[in-house]
Amino acid sequence: MKTFKILGSGCKNCANTADLIELKAKAAGVEVNIEKVTDMGEIMGYGVMSTPGVVIDEVLVHAGGMPTPAQVEEWLA
Repeated sequence: MKTFKILGSGCKNCANTADLIELKAKAAGVEVNIEKVTDMGEIMGYGVMSTPGVVIDEVLVHAGGMPTPAQVEEWLA
């Protein structure tokens, strides 16, 4: 199981990013745990200045804007 953290204030792009990851994970048959992180101190601890940010298993893989479906598929592979 992969653990994803969606870093952001809870904006529409943050919610859409979480939904996209869930959708692609289900399609790929991959179990994921998605956590939404809204605490600015924790978000800045990852070095993210522009949200949404995506962290997989404690490694920052994306920041600033929605990831593409292809990026999400690559993360799940």
